[in-house]
Amino acid sequence: MIRDIDENLARSLTAETVELLPFLPYLLQDLWELGSSPRDMITLIKRHIPLSENSKILDLACGKGAVSVRIAESLGVHVHGFDLFPDFVKYAEQKAAEFGVDKLCRFTCGDANETVETERNYDCVIFGAAGNILGEPRETLEKLAKTIKFNGFIIIDEAYLPDDMTNDDVKYQNYEYLTRGEWLQLFDECGLTLVEELQNTDDYDFDSDNKLISTRTDELIAKHPDKRAIFENYVASQLNECEDLESNITAITWILQKKD
Repeated sequence: MIRDIDENLARSLTAETVELLPFLPYLLQDLWELGSSPRDMITLIKRHIPLSENSKILDLACGKGAVSVRIAESLGVHVHGFDLFPDFVKYAEQKAAEFGVDKLCRFTCGDANETVETERNYDCVIFGAAGNILGEPRETLEKLAKTIKFNGFIIIDEAYLPDDMTNDDVKYQNYEYLTRGEWLQLFDECGLTLVEELQNTDDYDFDSDNKLISTRTDELIAKHPDKRAIFENYVASQLNECEDLESNITAITWILQKKD
């Protein structure tokens, strides 16, 4: 079971093997945002979630806290972020202090699979670009739904295949993408209403991020030449996923509401 969780965690961060996990904080040290757009999350929350001073948001697999910190800064709402990497949690705490929202943000080092079994009664749970760390899509939605109130919200960052493509057509082969229709059917079966979707049309600078990662990869290869193949495969996976996002699959952010 632990092995499965580690493998899913590795895939969520575009790693080919769990052997890379200890090195991911080093490889990603130059990046704050790790996949999700804080702006899109804030937009959806502003449009659809009634907030008060007692509102609270759960940010699962929060990475370095970019989404949590930006939400707290923009909306003045309490956010509790969980991530498995201690280095990410420490960085998130530093950024919260830097942005003056350390009273609103709380970050905990923990496994998302354990977190969904204990955290309850949130107004909204955010699951941003975290892949299948909670299991297959149906299992993921069911676990997320347990953490929110009735009529609460789920914001999930995902990607889907065009109807005329299969997973054999994409370059990144460590994740099974669904079509939009398959996702919509799952939402209905899991008792979730699709409120709005934002298609990611930003001209994100993948090249800049990949150059930073490549530089850190070269440094690690110099320190650990025996692991060259693992590091180079990671860079290749990053490039494949970026190419898919630019040409093969549709990146999307959904806000869903839990039905009565």
